[in-house]
Amino acid sequence: MHSTPGRESDRFADDHGNIHEVDVVVVGMGAAGCAAALSAHAAGAIVVVLEKTGPEEAGGNTRVSGGAWFHHDDPDRAAVYLRSLCGDRPVPEPVVQVWAAGTREVSSWMESIGARVLPNGSYTAEYPELDGSDCYGGYRSVDGVLGEGRLFAVLTRALTERGIEIHYDTPAVELMTDPTTGAVTGVVTAGGRRIRARGGVILATGGFEGDPELVRTHLGLNNVPVWGSTAATGDGLRMAERVGADLWHMDNMMAVNGVSRPGSRHGFFAMFLYSRGYVWVDGNGRRFVDESVPSGHGQALIDGRYELHPRRPMHVLFDERTRMAGPISPNADVMAVGWNVLTDGYRWSTDNSAEIAAGWIYRADTLGELADRIGVYPATLTDTVERYNRACVAGSDELFGRNPDTLTPLTEPPFYAYHSAPVLAWTNGGPRRDHYARVLTRAGDAIDGLYAAGTASSTYSWAKDGGFHIADAIVFGRIAGAHAASRLS
Repeated sequence: MHSTPGRESDRFADDHGNIHEVDVVVVGMGAAGCAAALSAHAAGAIVVVLEKTGPEEAGGNTRVSGGAWFHHDDPDRAAVYLRSLCGDRPVPEPVVQVWAAGTREVSSWMESIGARVLPNGSYTAEYPELDGSDCYGGYRSVDGVLGEGRLFAVLTRALTERGIEIHYDTPAVELMTDPTTGAVTGVVTAGGRRIRARGGVILATGGFEGDPELVRTHLGLNNVPVWGSTAATGDGLRMAERVGADLWHMDNMMAVNGVSRPGSRHGFFAMFLYSRGYVWVDGNGRRFVDESVPSGHGQALIDGRYELHPRRPMHVLFDERTRMAGPISPNADVMAVGWNVLTDGYRWSTDNSAEIAAGWIYRADTLGELADRIGVYPATLTDTVERYNRACVAGSDELFGRNPDTLTPLTEPPFYAYHSAPVLAWTNGGPRRDHYARVLTRAGDAIDGLYAAGTASSTYSWAKDGGFHIADAIVFGRIAGAHAASRLS
């Protein structure tokens, strides 16, 4: 067990190893939680990390993400870009400034904990039309590799090397507070253990995408599968609310077009890398959007506004030519991300036949039969596809302006369809926080001893670019850890 020089470990643990008092308690061990724990430890604090799941699932979405963060060398322009992405949902200027300065330092901090940091690919800004996008310097990642759990491996190794205590299978369920001041003084675990925190409690519990009730209430989606960890059930949000925290960004999210197995809570990202022959239709069997509109991590420019994309349930149709072109969902050798790919080790069949045979994707010899399978009027669906095919021949989509280069007709039977609910990658909402990562009340006052970082309380009020979430988690995790440790003096 780790102990700080000048302190005896038996002051915060009994003979059975049950921790009763430490300096800083970190709840959750994704990128934000690990960064917070490492930062607090570096400041001399005795730290304990409480992880809801076991070692085989720990780390939340960080474990299965691309693990890359965006790079820039110009905090002033980065601040402009963040303001542009927030649009008419501005975040406080101190948060903008700290974010802009902090995201510049992520690579150097990762190197300081032992990571080999290299550029990853040739990624450019997803919103090049916005002011400040010129700051975007691409991705950086561990070893220059996307995914494969490399970021999580580096972070957990750093915790272990420093002797920071990690308690797996230990959900926190309640915050302890001082009855006089309202300051947060510790946590209570699901097993009833009360752990005091002299410096503070840091909520790094992830988002709420794994909780159907919160998703329905705040995002208007029902029974949606998730791309990452189902352990992200809004635990930090609920605990913070009970001690008076305000909330922010609750209607913001990233969703993707995806396929799910019947009975599974996890979904696959459907990317159609090998053919553009597909259309999206609504519950009436009609197209409703440009399926190929350039989109960032959750938003796209639609009808002159940045809108969530995709934001609603839909059926995705394709034909035999597209089926044979290649897997509609990438395997680990193409994109080593996602719960199904990394944690479950699933490999999608090269011609999509296994998933069709399993019933995840409907098959029919005619469009009319396919309409019956997905529950829409045959005449409507047939008309929709025929109209789309005519647009392909003409090279012009009069309905939604889809890029002519993507207009590949659906003419070769049999035809296929699956329901995309859609798949929810992550949420952004949680307890409102300030530039010190302190959780705020509805009146705007800081709740002493309580912090939040990562997707438990994302900076992003609306649009966000690639690598932004990992960068944000590390920046405000580090800030939370250092500030909580500073309260000891």
